Amino acid sequence: MNEIWSGSLRKMTVTAASPVEYRMGGENGPLLNQYLGKKLSLHFEGKINCIECAVALKKSYQGGYCFPCTQKLAECDLCILKPELCHYAKGTCRQPKWGEEHCMIPHFVYLSKTSGVKVGITRHTQIPTRWIDQGATEAVPIFKVSTRLQSGLFEVLLGEQIADKTNWRKMLKGESSEEDLLERRDQLFEDCGEALDQLEEELDDNGIEFLEDEAVTELSYPVLEYPEKVKSMTLEKMPTIEGTLMGIKGQYLIFDTGVINIRRHTGHTITLKA
Repeated sequence: MNEIWSGSLRKMTVTAASPVEYRMGGENGPLLNQYLGKKLSLHFEGKINCIECAVALKKSYQGGYCFPCTQKLAECDLCILKPELCHYAKGTCRQPKWGEEHCMIPHFVYLSKTSGVKVGITRHTQIPTRWIDQGATEAVPIFKVSTRLQSGLFEVLLGEQIADKTNWRKMLKGESSEEDLLERRDQLFEDCGEALDQLEEELDDNGIEFLEDEAVTELSYPVLEYPEKVKSMTLEKMPTIEGTLMGIKGQYLIFDTGVINIRRHTGHTITLKA
């Protein structure tokens, strides 16, 4: 096998083609789609570095950071996982400039099909990347709002009626809902109409838009065959992961020997061979 890439892992770079195109190591890295049906090997070199400050680590936290960075960076604060807790307006954001650039900008609330129909949020700059990273086969924006906080409040409200998490095992088996997204959207508007009106009134913001005419985006993935059973592999437990590449979906490589979540290993130094 020959080395095709080495370096510190980041999430795979995606292009919304049909099927989605995946590259390792950024826009100039190798196109992984070309290795479908071929042997591929990932070898962990035993090095983990914080993706913010580059300090050497025995283990990383919150997707590739050292512990001190998780305590001081805005992107590691609890409000990233729970946007309804955004506290920028209170003047307590860890990094106000970062908050201005990432949170105080337009966001979309959307419905997508991953393992089933779910509600989610994303910055306006992250469509369709966010949907691809989650392995969605269909998605449609249903609200446009002015800030991350607003999107989180809408997500919490709608989350009382619909899931906001993906069953990643079902997603990797190719299982999804047959439900029509536009019909589900219309049903949500009907079921939550009064609560949505009340929330919009409380927010008192003209930047909130109900998106009733958006088309559904369909996404397909480079998958030769979905696994019947999903076996998760990690580089800590298996320093060398090797097998025939059967597919790529979300941020997972699907081998005939199991699956690996590339994003989970952010900051790990690897050598990729084919």
